[in-house]
Amino acid sequence: MEEQRDYSDRELLELILTPSGIDPAVRFLYRTHFDFLGIYVQQHSGTIEDAEDIFQEVVVAFIDLVQKNKFRGESTIKTFLFALNRNIWLNELKKRNRSSVREMKYETARPIEEAGISDYIAAREGRQQMMKLIESLGAVCQQILVAFYYHDMSIKQILDQLSYENEQVVRNKKHKCMQKLERLLSENPLLAKTLKTYSHYES
Repeated sequence: MEEQRDYSDRELLELILTPSGIDPAVRFLYRTHFDFLGIYVQQHSGTIEDAEDIFQEVVVAFIDLVQKNKFRGESTIKTFLFALNRNIWLNELKKRNRSSVREMKYETARPIEEAGISDYIAAREGRQQMMKLIESLGAVCQQILVAFYYHDMSIKQILDQLSYENEQVVRNKKHKCMQKLERLLSENPLLAKTLKTYSHYES
C-alpha cells in the first residue's frame, strides 16, 4: 500500500510544480480537505455528489493557479481552497436559481478564517439571526449596520456610499440604530453574546 505523506504548504506547492507531482498532490488534497469543503456544500443545499463535483473543480482551479504562478501565498492553502470552494458553489447555486443564494449573499463579503467547521456553522447561524433583527430595524439602520459590521466599511466609506451630510451624522445614526438593536438583544442574551463573538461589536 502506498505510504500517505503529509506536506507543508510550501512542499505541496513545490510538488504541484513537478511533472510527476500532480497525482500525489491531488490525493493529498482529497485526503486532507475534501471532508471539510464537502461539509460546506452539504450545509448549503448541496448533496454529496455536488460536493464531489465542486471539489474536483476546486482542485483543478487551484493547480492551474499554482502552475501559472498566480497563487501568491497571501493565505494558507486551506483558507484559499475554502474560498474557492465557497465561490464556485455559490456560482453554481446562482445557475440553478436557488432561493438560498439570497440568504447567503452576505457571506461572500468577508473572507473565511481558519476556524473549525463547527465554529463556522455556529457563526453563520448567529449571523442569520442577527440579519433578521437588523432587517426589522428598517432600511436606514440596515444599510448602516450591514455596511459597518458585515462589509467592514469605515464611517467615511459609509458616508461616501450612502451620501449623508457628514461623518458625524453617520455616527449619530449608527448610534441610534445600535440603541434599537441593543433593546432587541436585551431580550435575547445568547444572541447578544454571539454578536460580540462574531462581529466587530461596538456601541
